[in-house]
Amino acid sequence: MTPSSYLLIRDPLGGESTTRLVAGQRLTLGRAPTNHVVIHDERASRLHAEIFPTPAGWSIRDLTSRNGTFFGPDALDTERLLSPGDVFSIGRLEIMFCPGEPPATLSGTAEFDATTAARPAEPDGWQATIRHRRARSRLLDAIGETGEFVPRVGRAAADLCRLAFALGRAADARASARLALDSALQGTAATRGAVFLPAAIACGQPTSAPGSLEPFATTPPDWHDAATRLAGLVATVVGTDEALLACDARATDRSTTLSAPIRAGGRAIGAMHVEMPPGGREATPDDLEFVMAVCDAVGVAIENLSAREILSSRLASTADENERLKRRLGEESRMVGASPVMDAIKGRIARVAATKATVLVRGESGVGKELVARAIHDASDRRNGPFVCMNCAALSETLLESELFGHEKGAFTGATERKAGKFETAHKGTLMLDEIGEMSPTIQAKFLRVLEGHPFERVGGSSRVQVDVRVVAATNRDLEQAVAAGEFRRDLYFRLKVIEILVPPLRKRREDIEPLARHYLQRFSGEAGRRVRDFTPEALDALRSYHWPGNIRELRNVIERAVVLSADEVIAADELALSQLSSPGDTGRKSGERAAPFVPLTLDELEQRHVQATLAVVGGNKTKAATMLGIERSTLDRKLARWAKA
Repeated sequence: MTPSSYLLIRDPLGGESTTRLVAGQRLTLGRAPTNHVVIHDERASRLHAEIFPTPAGWSIRDLTSRNGTFFGPDALDTERLLSPGDVFSIGRLEIMFCPGEPPATLSGTAEFDATTAARPAEPDGWQATIRHRRARSRLLDAIGETGEFVPRVGRAAADLCRLAFALGRAADARASARLALDSALQGTAATRGAVFLPAAIACGQPTSAPGSLEPFATTPPDWHDAATRLAGLVATVVGTDEALLACDARATDRSTTLSAPIRAGGRAIGAMHVEMPPGGREATPDDLEFVMAVCDAVGVAIENLSAREILSSRLASTADENERLKRRLGEESRMVGASPVMDAIKGRIARVAATKATVLVRGESGVGKELVARAIHDASDRRNGPFVCMNCAALSETLLESELFGHEKGAFTGATERKAGKFETAHKGTLMLDEIGEMSPTIQAKFLRVLEGHPFERVGGSSRVQVDVRVVAATNRDLEQAVAAGEFRRDLYFRLKVIEILVPPLRKRREDIEPLARHYLQRFSGEAGRRVRDFTPEALDALRSYHWPGNIRELRNVIERAVVLSADEVIAADELALSQLSSPGDTGRKSGERAAPFVPLTLDELEQRHVQATLAVVGGNKTKAATMLGIERSTLDRKLARWAKA
């Protein structure tokens, strides 16, 4: 049976304690809180060593720790049988193996007061083994003139805390290096030192930027040969990413130096070097640990400064980009034109914007209905809120409902998360719904309730959502005809038509064609980097006389194409790609053409010509032709068969 034994543990900072060795049980030592003996020292590994029973007695084994377990100057590399009075060290701890029961005055692991606690008799050999270590790591250091004493680790922690706050206020890398060097000199009693960092950091470049090292801070300030004298040492520290404690044995008065890497971004980017005064006290491992902690703090500060510089640069770039986009959006959304019709529309927009009334904007495709809606938003008190546009004809009924009102996770296949709809997105702003006439009757009912101020539910959800949104609807359909045909709700029609703004096609306000053309000429010339400055008189005449079936959208595209492809500073008439399409309501004549003489036809002949012209437009697709003619496909087939026999 293994005889009773215990460990007498002496910590220069925490005092003395004992730990009983229980027969048949293994005892572990290390920094992790799961160990039997927890060592509060960064030099100890998480699982550092173990003491275990053997038939011959208690043995100790080092568990491949980072800094080793020592018996005097010798590192433990194999299992070793412990004898009474054996002393081994882990970090700053001195541990003695003692036979018998632990003294009653030191049983347990209570805090130990070095000034008042009674000490047990020291076993033979203890003083000779650890006397030199007591001299190098005194428990208490005097500070100030008050005679008060605090543990050295507490003073170091306070110094590091003050340094962290100071580094947080530092304006640049050089100021951070100066603060760190001053703190390291004060904490180690060194008299000379230097901080080396990449020169690129001083220019605001990221820490990953390559560059030669230069002294960012030196003490004394006129230490001009520091870079040359310490170049090799600094290169070694940065290259190996290891700290060095060196002693100059050649000097008359022995002096020690401390060098540690400064890490940022997971790698060594610089180094700090401090020197103890000749004839003064030698630097200790604790001093090196303090310098390493200072280097870690300044490395984090430099990382933060670099990130702040990058963020500041990106914010400035983003602000410039936002300003450019705002100017461009302002140009795109500006309503150009001085015709009486446009003046009337602008006046109505100014009166409507101050209210919360729903607005219905009507007009052909491409006349600028979205510009009217944006002008209403920009002139209203909701201008700082969102402006959201949505085309109701672009989505199916199910997707349109989800886009308008949102959906909950799992509401349908593909709904992997909750999504806010356009109404929620436009809260406190304006929602423009284009092609409102294409909305299905089912969604029209739900849409009407929201317009009336009622809350709604997301697709697949049960919680009610209340929003504050102004709706501007737009359509190019004849809603009255749709209401009569039962395709559009009568109550929704009257709810939308609180205020109606009719935007006429471009062919009915020809006074605006030239101002619009010059507006787009100036804009696209700047965007394309071309020096196109004007139109020829023939080109202007062509623009004014053209019937513009695509309205302003077509004019915009024609001018953009002409600017890009023009080989001269003036756009000629033959550079305008004008189409041969007819406008809604056109008779098929080009501008300036005289009407053809009237030719009497029977109704059957007129119907036959109309049906054949419709088939030609849809490329012979009978189904589409029947839909456009408003008849059944079978009726069309019978008519075609009858005409073929005639």
